[in-house]
Amino acid sequence: MQDTDPTPKIRLSRSGDPVVQLVLAGAWTLDRDFPSDEAVRKLLTKPSPPQTLEFQAQAVSAWDSGLLTYLLGIIKLAHSNGVETDLSGLPGGVQRLIALSLAVPEHHTPHAEPVRIGVTERAGRAWIAAARGATGFLEFLGQTALAFSTFLRGKARYRPADFLLLLQEVGAQALPIVSLVSLLVGLILAFIGAVQLRQFGAEIYVADLVGIAMARQMGALMTAIILAGRTGAAYAAQLGTMQANEEIDALRTLGISPIEFLVVPRVFALVLMMPLLSAYAVLMGILGGALVCVTSFDISFMEYYNETIITIRMADFAAGMVYTVVFAVIVALSGCLRGIQSGRNASAVGVATTSAVVTAIVWIVVADAILTVLFDAIGF
Repeated sequence: MQDTDPTPKIRLSRSGDPVVQLVLAGAWTLDRDFPSDEAVRKLLTKPSPPQTLEFQAQAVSAWDSGLLTYLLGIIKLAHSNGVETDLSGLPGGVQRLIALSLAVPEHHTPHAEPVRIGVTERAGRAWIAAARGATGFLEFLGQTALAFSTFLRGKARYRPADFLLLLQEVGAQALPIVSLVSLLVGLILAFIGAVQLRQFGAEIYVADLVGIAMARQMGALMTAIILAGRTGAAYAAQLGTMQANEEIDALRTLGISPIEFLVVPRVFALVLMMPLLSAYAVLMGILGGALVCVTSFDISFMEYYNETIITIRMADFAAGMVYTVVFAVIVALSGCLRGIQSGRNASAVGVATTSAVVTAIVWIVVADAILTVLFDAIGF
């Protein structure tokens, strides 16, 4: 009479002197408790184990991966002790899966010994990395310049709707943070200057200090730093995510230049909107200075206004616009470059975003110093 008990069971029997059979019965599924294989392991590890271990599974009513795991442990133990295994009594699916599992050897990662790198080798690696970075930047800059010329000729392939959306994201949506920071910067400049100038009874010259500082440098500088952390990081994250999702590779496959389709509209949008944001930042900084003078010092609003009008020249605004355009190009290129160079996982996107902000701020400060010295040399 056939055994209808679904409980998994094993039984050892000898079909010959050098051959031992492992008979399996019941339902071998993960929702059941499997019997102990201790008797089988003792048999295989004793000083004189059998030559062959046969498997018989005619009484197995159901099986899944639990049976495979159970049998693989026994088979590997048998092989390690020189015992051959005969799988012909197992179901065909079990035989194929076990053969597939045994065909791929386990991968063991050796423990790597720590390697000490000397100072000379570290310096060499740093120079090589810097050279590769410079080469990559020059290549990216050249591709962007060529694509930008195509854009100006009206032959670039991009979506006008995307460009208009970029203008909105870079411009209108950045107004609140630019307003707040610029107002506070003007307020701080005015307060610090007024405290010092009050010692000489020259508080009115706070208007000169705030107006010239905001018009020539601080408006452009603060706007650039704000957009480096806001827009530059967004560019890097967007392009880095597209790189991770292989969307940029898809554009290349379709014969569309990623520089032309993705980078140039972002650069042009930032170059168009940042001068407007910078001019707005100058206005907010001057209003911040007026707020301090009117509320904390004996200076009326009209006095502050007239002194500001007399002091600020068009050359100051022109210098500020030059700063702004240069900073806009730096922020846009830094964000797009790091996004294009990003790896293909979430961690790499985060690294690219951080690198974009750091790169932009460093080069903004460097460009600001260079332009300041240059303007002083030419008397601008």
